[in-house]
Parts: sequence; C-alpha cells; structure tokens
Amino acid sequence: MVDVYVEVIREGVKLPFYANPYDAGMDVCAAEDAIIEPGQTVIIPTGLKFAIPEGYEIQVRPRSGISLRTPLRLANSPGTIDAGYRDELGIIVHNSSITSNSKSREYLSLDSKGNQQGTYIVRKGERIAQLVLAEVPRMNLILVDSVKDIGSDRGGGFGSTGI
Repeated sequence: MVDVYVEVIREGVKLPFYANPYDAGMDVCAAEDAIIEPGQTVIIPTGLKFAIPEGYEIQVRPRSGISLRTPLRLANSPGTIDAGYRDELGIIVHNSSITSNSKSREYLSLDSKGNQQGTYIVRKGERIAQLVLAEVPRMNLILVDSVKDIGSDRGGGFGSTGI
C-alpha cells in the first residue's frame, strides 16, 4: 500500500473509494453538476488535490458502465496526474453525440440506457471516472545508430497483427 495525500477543496465532496475489495481503480465523483452538449468537451471538477509520491502517477480511466451506456468519453484516456501536480483534479469529458435532444429540453443522465444521443447532465456526487495508482520507472535513453538488431522485431506496423 502506498500513501497518497488528498486535500478536499470544495464542500460536500466525496473522497475516491474502491467499490469492491479487489478493484484496481478508485471511483472518483463530480464535485458539481455539469451539462455536456453534443460535441462539447468539459472539465468536471472533483474538488480534490493530490500529493503523489515521486515515482508514481495516478491514471484517470473511464468507468466501463458510462462508456457502454452513454456517448460520454474521457478525452485524454488514460489521463495522468504527475507526482508534481498540486492543482485540482478535473476530469475531461467529451460528449460524442452527433445529434441533439434539445427539442425535449430534458437532459439524459449517466443512468440512461442504450447509448442515447443528446445533451447529458452529470450530477454532483456521481461517479465519473476511476483512479489507478501506478509506479512509473524513469527512462534512460541511449542513442544508437539503429534499433533493428536490439531485441526482437515482431515485424509490421499499425494493425499488422489483424483483428
């Protein structure tokens, strides 16, 4: 277990938590309501600041249920919180809907089923992402004339192994 320090900077914010004993990621919640129109990208504040030990990062990853049921996507997934970052954690969410439900004036929610297109509302306290602590070894780059004969080459480029 690694100690990570967290500061709560907004009232009524939930601390991240593991939903189950063997989960890799801690669920993190929205600190305020956010409305996300089709095609829009927003930062949803968490109300939290972290102090992460050197040699570690916190990875911000999507929650599978949101990815399955909605067109909401984490724009920089996985996001990285570096050990030296001390500002508020914000979750960058993109609504990949291509059509709007603006005629109904009702917002879709994270509980909406069927990956419906339209404007979504994320409510304060809802779980919006998960946080995974990962060790990050430092790289030592060694300049060489060619990497061809170092290790093994699997051959091929992007998509070369098929579907």
